[in-house]
Amino acid sequence: MAARTKSAKDRPSYRCTECGWTTAKWLGRCPECQAWGTVDEYGGAPAVRTTAAGRVSTAALPIGQVDSRQATARSTGVPELDRVLGGGLVPGAVVLLAGEPGVGKSTLLLDVAAKAASEDHPTLYVTAEESASQVRLRADRIKALHDHLFLAAETNLASVLGHLDAVKPSLLILDSVQTVASPEIDGAPGGMAQVREVAGALIRASKERGMSTLLVGHVTKDGAIAGPRLLEHLVDVVLSFEGDRHARLRLVRGVKNRYGATDEVGCFELHDEGITGLADPSGLFLTRRDAPVPGTCLTVTLEGRRPLVAEVQALTVDSQIPSPRRTTSGLETSRVSMMLAVLEQRGKITALGKRDIYSATVGGVKLSEPAADLAIALALASAASDTPLPKNLVAIGEVGLAGEVRRVTGVQRRLAEAYRLGFTQALVPSDPGKIPTGMKVTEVATLGDALRVLPQGRQRSGSRASGEGESGAPVSPPRRAPSKERADAPRDGDLRR
Repeated sequence: MAARTKSAKDRPSYRCTECGWTTAKWLGRCPECQAWGTVDEYGGAPAVRTTAAGRVSTAALPIGQVDSRQATARSTGVPELDRVLGGGLVPGAVVLLAGEPGVGKSTLLLDVAAKAASEDHPTLYVTAEESASQVRLRADRIKALHDHLFLAAETNLASVLGHLDAVKPSLLILDSVQTVASPEIDGAPGGMAQVREVAGALIRASKERGMSTLLVGHVTKDGAIAGPRLLEHLVDVVLSFEGDRHARLRLVRGVKNRYGATDEVGCFELHDEGITGLADPSGLFLTRRDAPVPGTCLTVTLEGRRPLVAEVQALTVDSQIPSPRRTTSGLETSRVSMMLAVLEQRGKITALGKRDIYSATVGGVKLSEPAADLAIALALASAASDTPLPKNLVAIGEVGLAGEVRRVTGVQRRLAEAYRLGFTQALVPSDPGKIPTGMKVTEVATLGDALRVLPQGRQRSGSRASGEGESGAPVSPPRRAPSKERADAPRDGDLRR
């Protein structure tokens, strides 16, 4: 008898363990989530299963009768972290904090553990990457010792659950979720099966006990959270810990938050004695000087909903090589290159292509939003002409390829923050809305209007031809399109003074 041909329903199918995408044939890379090695066979025709109705654990109630006090947030003792969490930690919530090695995750969470213990909340800190003595040394350094703070060094999930039964904490901190494994599951720690099991067990324990849980997560070289994507879906809150290892500033961003906004940012300063929150971090991004310096311009960036005043610096020098250098730090290279092209074509500042150009920010802050375009362009123009911008001036606006200055979001908040820090003059796009009383705001429609704040450069003696600026580049005055000024804004001559 001839062998029966395998029907379509008997053929095996393949499914991505990261995102659940299915296909009829095996692929090395999932085309949906772009993950490698995650497409596995999950069998042919599945057995038909039916689930009978069972006994309910709790009766369904009208939504108005549900007690919302069980979801009231409790402060962590760190105001900047409370800001990102939406008020604090909710009982039963599971928070995933991810960041690069050495950025300060363990230091921050150990400080949170000590603050919670000082409020008579039993806290269990489980370290799976360090020994208990190493964590004790860090606790001595940052003064995070308390009788209600319990420390355990475990890599076994069963042992971690046993500590929960013994301590009965109201806050659990696990450092980290990728280094704990379950003996019931095959695979090395950090694998998809192990991470899914460990996270699932801790989430169930948190919900049943009403215990808040903070999980530390590793990141890949691309900055994404390591492990299966399911981990981010299971937890309630996902926080990203960012910062340059060579700078003091650290930022905690909310990526996912079931209890608050996802556009909040917490600012911290990492130092030898630990980590402290910065309620007013703008001072880290500014250079205090008595007189203005050519090539510097101030702007106001929005980190989430928080306005921060930052300084952009630029330097142009004669190039000694055929291909001039373009070096940036804290700025996107593509945006700086675009501002250079707009300055040459629309601002009539020529010969920039033959000079080495260096641009950077102060304090390790990264400016990626388009609102910093105007400040970048003015800093480059100031460096090219070797003339400083007026003191106490901030520039806000996006610059288009046609040289127009476009409106950006949150102009009123940006101006209020700049005025609070003592800056009295501003260049903004048209229609900025309500401005602080006493602040001189000039509305500019084009880049040429903004370049008028630069004083006329003094000609250098020597080989410079007539009509060249101090940088040696021919600088022709921009086309003076009529700029709209507010009633309380200065005239052009006032800005120059």
